[in-house]
Amino acid sequence: MLSVLDLFRVGIGPSSSHTVGPIRIANRFISILGDGDALAKLARIEVELQGSLALTGVGHATPKAVVLGLLGLEPETLDPDMADSQVADVYVGKRLPLAGGRSVDFDPEADIVFAYHVLPDLHPNGMKLSAFDAEGNLLREETYYSTGGGFIATAKQLRTPLADDIVQAGRAVPYPFASAAELLSICADKGMAIHEVILANEDAVRPPAETEAALDRIVEVMLGCIQRGLGREGVLPGGLKVRRRAPALWQKLQASPQSNEREQLFDWLNVYAMAVNEENASGGQVVTAPTNGAAGIIPSVIKHYCADAEDSTERLRKFLLAAGGVGLLYKQRASISGAEMGCQGEVGVACSMAAAGLAAVWGGTAQQCANAAEIGMEHNLGLTCDPVGGLVQIPCIERNAIGAVKAVNAARLALHSVEQTKVSLDQVIETMRQTGLDMSSKYKETSQGGLAVNVIEC
Repeated sequence: MLSVLDLFRVGIGPSSSHTVGPIRIANRFISILGDGDALAKLARIEVELQGSLALTGVGHATPKAVVLGLLGLEPETLDPDMADSQVADVYVGKRLPLAGGRSVDFDPEADIVFAYHVLPDLHPNGMKLSAFDAEGNLLREETYYSTGGGFIATAKQLRTPLADDIVQAGRAVPYPFASAAELLSICADKGMAIHEVILANEDAVRPPAETEAALDRIVEVMLGCIQRGLGREGVLPGGLKVRRRAPALWQKLQASPQSNEREQLFDWLNVYAMAVNEENASGGQVVTAPTNGAAGIIPSVIKHYCADAEDSTERLRKFLLAAGGVGLLYKQRASISGAEMGCQGEVGVACSMAAAGLAAVWGGTAQQCANAAEIGMEHNLGLTCDPVGGLVQIPCIERNAIGAVKAVNAARLALHSVEQTKVSLDQVIETMRQTGLDMSSKYKETSQGGLAVNVIEC
């Protein structure tokens, strides 16, 4: 089984698949070279971006991510405020610092190649890295795939048949499950809630105190991202000249917090979600939830319904565990990659996860949490990923605000019934998978269709 901590990971914007994944890939390649004598012989590196990584790589800051990874940095620990200057030094000096004080020639403009014509068969986000010695001899070549949410895989890993569609991560847990039906069966047989099952599995992997600390850290980064987004004004990077809207809306809400509480519910959810995604669009620190493009939905819901309660710590952990359990089902049975599934695999999945988490906090049964997750996805089926200008801004920022509102409504609807909905969670996940496979590549993070071609880039 995967861990929920594999889904909720600290990184930087604007994209988990196009930024966080490539950082990890480039870092891993450098590490592999260092394991042998290849790094000592290294004179040049070439990185080829394929498929969606090439088509929307510029707007998604993929070249910057490649350089950060080659510098040996990790998305969880790098300083986003220093990242731009570190990358700029490489662009200006055309040299790549290596461990031990050495450096090699590296011109990102020439050595990062956008292979627009290469459409990988295994996954749309392909990245080939090649290392050469001073005579031009190939030292090592590897192809990786950024599979969504910051996950990466080799061609061998993607080609290996996986039993029952479970990603084999080598973790033995007391309550393994490969479907929502199995998860609900465990809950019924053991008299446990979804978050309790997930927590038991997490505690089998690491000491309970470490799991709690990791969950609390995720919440800390999420809420910190909201706070930064509410206070930073200005225009987002890129050619669209999109102005940050969260600070102005936040100031308006603060001026009259109870003027119309019923209508303002949407405004509170909107402002929190937009704050996160405006930070993401600017390359700030965010949590993949389960991706960067959908990073604002879960923080928005937990901020409004969990963070300020007397039992906030308990609520927040319960929320993340229940939401994470649902996220594992999507990751294991379908995909959370916009390049594979369209935005239904990102915002749709985040909405589904948030709905389940909120239903759990509100005291819903395991079945009601599953119903909430199903409702959250059912009304995001077919959602396309067509970012204007290849930037994670239009429609992504507003889409997170809408997704947060949908998630709350899905949880409310689910709590009004006790029986399983006519459409099960497993059925809606499979429907999402099939819909994603049938969807034209124009609408799957390539900026070749939809809004991306009908909105004039300024």
